[in-house]
Amino acid sequence: MRLSYPRHRGRTRPNRHLVAVTATLLAAGALTACSGEDGPERTVEAFLSGWRSGNLQAVGFVDATGAKVPADEVLKDIKALSGELAATPPTLHRQGDAKITADTATAGFRIEWPLPGDTRWAYDRQVRLTHADDGQWQVIWEPKVVQEQLTRGDRLGLRRDAGPRAGVLDAAGRPIVEPRPIMRVGVQPNQVSDVPGLVGKLDAAFRAIRPAIVPAVDLSDLPKRLAEADGGAFVEVVTLRDEAYRQIKPRIYDLPGTKFRSDKVDLAPTREFARALLGSVDPAQADDLTAHPEKYLAGDLVGHGGLQSRYDDQLRGLPGLTVVIKRPGEDGTLVPTGTEVFHRDPQPGRPLKTTLDVAVQNAADDALRAEKRRSALVAVRISDGAVLAAANGPGPAGENLAFDAQVPPGSTFKMVSALGLLDRGAVTPDTTVACDKTFTVDGRSFKNSDNFALGAVPFRTDFAKSCNTAFAALAPKLGGDGLAVAGRSLGLEGRWDLGVDAFTGKVSANGSPAEQAAAAFGQGTTLVSPLAMAAATAAVARGHFEQPKLLLDPAPAEPAAAGQPLKAESAQAVRAMMREVVTSGTGSTLKDVPGQPVYGKTGTAEYDNNPAHTHAWFVGWQGDVAFAVFVEKGGASTASAVPIAERFLRALPR
Repeated sequence: MRLSYPRHRGRTRPNRHLVAVTATLLAAGALTACSGEDGPERTVEAFLSGWRSGNLQAVGFVDATGAKVPADEVLKDIKALSGELAATPPTLHRQGDAKITADTATAGFRIEWPLPGDTRWAYDRQVRLTHADDGQWQVIWEPKVVQEQLTRGDRLGLRRDAGPRAGVLDAAGRPIVEPRPIMRVGVQPNQVSDVPGLVGKLDAAFRAIRPAIVPAVDLSDLPKRLAEADGGAFVEVVTLRDEAYRQIKPRIYDLPGTKFRSDKVDLAPTREFARALLGSVDPAQADDLTAHPEKYLAGDLVGHGGLQSRYDDQLRGLPGLTVVIKRPGEDGTLVPTGTEVFHRDPQPGRPLKTTLDVAVQNAADDALRAEKRRSALVAVRISDGAVLAAANGPGPAGENLAFDAQVPPGSTFKMVSALGLLDRGAVTPDTTVACDKTFTVDGRSFKNSDNFALGAVPFRTDFAKSCNTAFAALAPKLGGDGLAVAGRSLGLEGRWDLGVDAFTGKVSANGSPAEQAAAAFGQGTTLVSPLAMAAATAAVARGHFEQPKLLLDPAPAEPAAAGQPLKAESAQAVRAMMREVVTSGTGSTLKDVPGQPVYGKTGTAEYDNNPAHTHAWFVGWQGDVAFAVFVEKGGASTASAVPIAERFLRALPR
């Protein structure tokens, strides 16, 4: 980038800005009393002000031989000598009084160049002046006025040396993201005689990789790219993790034209590992360079999405900066001379320490791996609220449903409704509450999944079997805001500071009787995220709300305060009913999971006007790990969310 300096023809009066600057400097005592009106001070001030503003017409110049030099030529020289620093002109300050000897004078000044990364390069220079026959002082122009080692034709250049990027750490302080081996698979066009055949074999090999690459490698444009490339070029097809490459190496290594380049890039342990939460680290893209030209250059590593993007400045540190002198080579191209006039060492980035547990995250990722629908699983440690895992199933790489989804919770919200009803003394676990086939409020009919009915049964059975009509009938006992009050006691709708964006929920309140009935079993206008439901579940298990924690260093500045203790009798009753869901209710397939007892609640949530369109949920805990599973358009929770929960629990370390 280059600044555009205004050009003027002939001599003009100093502009108002120059007059103001000169007046200010005079008032500050910049000119010495002994120099008098005919001294060199005004010329020095006009020179420094004109250098900065790009208008030197108020200054007379001569070269070292005494020959006059046009002001425009001096301005061009300054811009040329400034080279790659010309886009950010320096700040100039007078230093001391001019020293006059007969018809010559020397004046000192300080130059401060702003460099990338809030760095300033400051040094002292001198300008020589001569007293002309007409009584005016003129600047003796020479390149070393800009920098002592510059000569005509030289240019200042800037070299940036990236510092080592810091890692994202797990709860134990070990790097999650670190340099890992990869293989860049490419094709050399002039060595391929059967392009369609090669494309078919590569496609078959890539599709054989397990776990499958999502989205699949798209080779549709490869023939066109090969046709347009130079014959000896390396046309990159895909970058594979080393473990994926080794799976298919025997199938692709000897194919005509295939070429391979090994490298290391910053990667998480697996392709799926908390990918939406962590984000990725990639070479700077066109959008990065356009949006932040002062920060990034081509080839820089930049965080995209998730924590890598949000904390990019911390993780990347500051690049090293070196100001060098360049001169034209034989072909006219500027080349470094080897002279360095300023240097700042690179400053490494600072790590980002999270609460993630590698084993738990791997278990969550494994549990979602076979799921073809958009889905999420969040795990939270009950004892302290630490987020142990945040997994997302198929979908765009940066989409973090685990934290950002805003979807109805379905029957998992009966956990909240039950707490509210118990707190108000409206029911006990053994209160008989009829589970009818249908229940109508203000002309709106509610029914149970598969239209089942239980008749007059204890409330705990309504809960374990997930009876919608029973909860719809009990809704008036919650009152207009009872559901919201119960939800807030579990942290829903709270202002959380996790260091990343998260949706904490919106609970239905003060709706119509039909809305209250629907909200009592997780429909209506209530919306949640998997993280919000995992936190609420942990609160029930713990006995009070604790805001989930994700970042340990830097820790968020304003985390939400811990909640008040839940009513012990109410919380214990909800826990017992959530255990009954597993022992004899809708989550019974989990009762033989190894380890400590499993507690939970299933949920099927309608998301539009078609009752057949439902999301699937399961929330629960085992030992010190609370979790929430969500499957978009998953249908019955027992067929989708519950099996995912089982895979997750069975994969946890014991």
